[in-house]
Parts: sequence; C-alpha cells; structure tokens
Amino acid sequence: MARILHIEDDPKNRLLVRKLLTAAGHEVLEATGGLEGIRLATERAPDLVLVDLYMPDLDGYEVTLRLRGMKPMAGVPIVAITAEGDREISLAVGADGFLEKPIDARRFARQIERFLGGHRERGRTRASQQLRIAGSRIVERLERKVVELEQANRRLEEMMRLRREFLRNLSHELATPMTPIVGYLRLLLDEELGPITPMQAKSLRAVQGSTDRLRGLIDTLLDVSSLETGRMHFYHRAYDFGQVAAHAIEQARSLLAARDLEVLVQPAPAGLDAMGDPDKLRRAIVHVLDNAAKFSPEGGRVAVAIADVSRGYELRVADEGPGIDPQGLHRVFEAFYQADGSVTREHGGVGLGLAFARRVARAMGGDVELFSPPRHEVAGCALGGTEVVIRVMADPPQRS
Repeated sequence: MARILHIEDDPKNRLLVRKLLTAAGHEVLEATGGLEGIRLATERAPDLVLVDLYMPDLDGYEVTLRLRGMKPMAGVPIVAITAEGDREISLAVGADGFLEKPIDARRFARQIERFLGGHRERGRTRASQQLRIAGSRIVERLERKVVELEQANRRLEEMMRLRREFLRNLSHELATPMTPIVGYLRLLLDEELGPITPMQAKSLRAVQGSTDRLRGLIDTLLDVSSLETGRMHFYHRAYDFGQVAAHAIEQARSLLAARDLEVLVQPAPAGLDAMGDPDKLRRAIVHVLDNAAKFSPEGGRVAVAIADVSRGYELRVADEGPGIDPQGLHRVFEAFYQADGSVTREHGGVGLGLAFARRVARAMGGDVELFSPPRHEVAGCALGGTEVVIRVMADPPQRS
C-alpha cells in the first residue's frame, strides 16, 4: 500500500480519485490548495504526489517547483493531473508525469502503479538543475508571502469581528441610560414634576435637541451593527412612500432651518402604495437630508423630488454643497468613512448616514446612488453640489 497525496481544490475530483485509489489499496491524503499540500508533503512523507495545475493560492507548477526543492521529496514521483495544462512545462519544473482530465477510471489505478514502480516521463526540453533550484527558491519566498498574507487576512477578519461586537455592545450600553434621560426630560418639559420658568424651558429644549440627536446616532449605530452581523429584522407591511418621505422631510426641518436653507419639494404623486419597513426607510431619508443640510452653504437650496418608477419609487435629493471628489465617490457608502475625517472638520457626523441608507434601500429591493455634480434637475432646479437617489421596490421579496 502506498501513501498518495492528492492536491486538488475541486471536491468532486478529490472524491473520484479517493474512491479509485482506496479501492486499489492505497492511503489517500487530500489537500485543497498548494500551501496545504506542501505542508502535508513535509509532515506525512507521501510515496507519490498528484497535483492539479490550477488552484487558488499556489498553482501546480509552483507547488511542483517547491516540492522538488525539498530534500525529502527528491525521489518522490510527482504527477500533474489537469484538464488544461502544459505537459512540457510540467515536466520542466520537475513533474514525473502528466495525466489529462477527465481521468480514465478504468486505467487510472494502473497508471499510478506504474509511477510508483519507477516509470518516469521525459519532456523534449528539460530545465537545468540550476534553473529548477532557482525556481524553487523563488516559490519558497512566494510561499512565505502567501502564508503571511493569509495570516494577515485572518487577523483582519478577527479585528472586523471584534469591531462588530464593540459596536453592538457600545450601542446597547449607550442606549440603556438614554431611556431615563429622555423620559425625565419629557416630564420636566411637560411640568409633570412642577412648574418651570421660561428660561428653564428654553434650556431643557436645548438639552432635548441634543439628546434627540444623540439618540438618533445610537439608533444608527445599533442598525449598522445589526446589518453587518445579519441580525437586523425588516418589517414587511403596507405604507405610502410619499407619506414616509413627507414625514422624513418634516423631521429634518430643524436642521434645514438652522442653516437658513430653502427647501424645494416637488409634490409627490398620490397613491404610492408599497410594502416594506417604513420606519427604517424614513430614517434613511432623514440621513440623506441631514447630509444635504450639513454640506450646503447657509442660505442655499436643497431640492427634493419623489417619482414613481418601474416596479418601485425613488426619492432624489440635490444640494448646493462642494460636492465629492471622484476618489471619494466609491467610499462614501462605507460605514464611518468621511471625506474629511479630522477632528477639526467643518461638518459633524460620524460617517454612518449613507452606509445606513444604502443597506436599508438594498434590503427593500433597491439601492442608493450618488452623483456629484447632480445628473438631473430635481424639483425643477439644476443644482451644482451632490445628488443622492434612494430607490426601493414597491413590493420587495420578504426577508427577516
């Protein structure tokens, strides 16, 4: 019985070879990639190696070069097995045989026995020993780099997991004390705990405004955390797209008014019936309007239009802000990304608004697009800043 190492990323091919060789009395070791194959060859000392030429990390040529550079593998036959490969190159880099896919199930075990018995193929052009040694050294360095990259990728994945957990825990920790703060502020403003003076009422309303903004940020953190971990629940109920947009515009009025912005709203068509999650859609629209307000110059204009489009609805928001440079356009939908991330930046926020809006729109069968400068007239205005388009399906597939 021989120990045969099979390096192949296709599970169906591995299964076929395993069945044929175990039926012939051989032990079969399996590796799904080049790096794993090299490790198994080092640890298990196979009597023969079968290697596919096309794999996602190191290909079969590189694996063969690397194995040929390892002293314990000097006399071990290596057979390339592939549907599309160069026989001469395979033999030149150190393979002792070349079998084409699909393999002949009736002859395969006998072919392997021949290689185990000492049969070796010779190509028309054989690489010199010096060239093979040099190639092996190059592949050894490449192997180390691939291993380093895989380790770095695992560290990044772990950091992403820890980031998601941190966001989830932080959001819940912040949300817990907010409940009594909001409640007591309401009681004080409603004078349920006793009369207050006009100056006290003004101060409490200022605190309430900041508290509302903080609560909105916490809600967004919770939402983004839930979306990233796949734990966000989307409701599937009837709503009117135009009414949801109107409520969002009304909610954003205070920030728009604070910057003395003229808001131009194109009347929405009647009867924009839809199915989905109106609350999350409203919050997504508010984020887009907040962005338009923050980046518009004081006294400028923000235009909003609602349209009935194929299989759904869309809302367009255009502003007169500075726009976004082309390098930043593809990144603005990343959570926490900001074109100006410095602590001295002019505009507030933490870079969650557009990320949240896109995730919500996609969950409702649509998407969010951004154009800078705007591509369309919005509410009859051709503005020069940025245009954001939120699109949803009227009846998207239901999801949890």
